[in-house]
Amino acid sequence: MTTTARADTDLVPDASAVASDLLTRLETAWNDADGPAFGRAYAPDASFVTVRGEHLVGSGAIGAGHAGIFSTIYAGSVNRMVLVRAEEIAVGVVLAVSLNTLDCPTGPLAGRHRAMSTSVVVRQTDGAWLAASTHNTLLAG
Repeated sequence: MTTTARADTDLVPDASAVASDLLTRLETAWNDADGPAFGRAYAPDASFVTVRGEHLVGSGAIGAGHAGIFSTIYAGSVNRMVLVRAEEIAVGVVLAVSLNTLDCPTGPLAGRHRAMSTSVVVRQTDGAWLAASTHNTLLAG
């Protein structure tokens, strides 16, 4: 019986660690109201579907869109992102599912909102892990 090991450069250190690191970056950027930092967690050609079904393409657009909501409808909000599942689905590709709880103190969306988020995190040629896609679904109730 022959076994074939992948090269060290192909190994995911730990799918949960990769996913948790992404969530930490996103949560920190959100809670700091830092749109550009939020966008930097995404690959240059990434896709992002909001809880309202809007589709943003590109890390710049994702960052700019979040900068806009951080200063308007979600001003002063706090987002907590908890990893639900992480799985390496291909070499250099991690699927991450999180439960996000958003507390918004004022404005038209004041209150607590929960959403499930699914992200595909991909190792870039420089070794960095960036989200290639995120899709959010607002939970009822």
